Amino acid sequence: MILIVFPSILLPGLTADTAFIVVLIALFAAGLVIFEYASSYPSLIEFRDAPPFNRIRFISLFVTILMLTLICRGIYQPTALTILLTDIGHYIGKVMDFPFSPVRLIISTLPDDSSAEKIELLRMTAGVSYMLSVMSLVYFMLFLALRAWPTRSVFNVWVNLPTFDPTAGGDVVKRLNRDALVNVFLGFVLPFVIPIAIGAAAQLFTAISLDNDQTMIWMVTAWAFLPASLFMRGLAMGRVAKMIQKKRKRSYSQDGEDGLLFV
Repeated sequence: MILIVFPSILLPGLTADTAFIVVLIALFAAGLVIFEYASSYPSLIEFRDAPPFNRIRFISLFVTILMLTLICRGIYQPTALTILLTDIGHYIGKVMDFPFSPVRLIISTLPDDSSAEKIELLRMTAGVSYMLSVMSLVYFMLFLALRAWPTRSVFNVWVNLPTFDPTAGGDVVKRLNRDALVNVFLGFVLPFVIPIAIGAAAQLFTAISLDNDQTMIWMVTAWAFLPASLFMRGLAMGRVAKMIQKKRKRSYSQDGEDGLLFV
């Protein structure tokens, strides 16, 4: 709830209708997470019993929203903290704004008549959000390399992958590896494809408008966070496939003959 309402609380220009919608979405999201983790039967949230997968994603999302909100707040009410974050964001944006980079592509989605201040703000927020998503991804990769994740002795595929049906047909390991490759591929290309798709849609309809700071914060956050989340999901599914394959080999070596593995 705090994550969702944070930009609305700190940024000016909140109307009564917007406040009602934000509170409604925050309550729905809080209820979904509470009931999901309290229930014995999973529905949507993956890897809920395999920390710290969801913790890393949530912390990354929370820090991104927090930093972008404070940068935008510094436009109206500058403080020492907002000035510091703005300087950091300005430096990161300049470093990551090079030809054919995701940051350059997302900036190109702005209308041609956009002001220099709006372009600079989008450069800062896009650079910060993309940098944080890459840092969270690198941290998760290091965690996988240094730790035997998932650390629990019993890994329930149904609880941790509720949208994956192991009985749908075909070998479970092959399907997990295939889905892992698809998620990794999407996580890599989406930061480049999304701006191109937005630009193509703007040619047919209306150019994207980021005059509202809250709209820009959520759009830029989603653009950076969703691909990183898919990339992490692909790595996690690949690790689960390797874990199942190792258990199969261990079971075969103990039995001395082929057997059935129930997941």
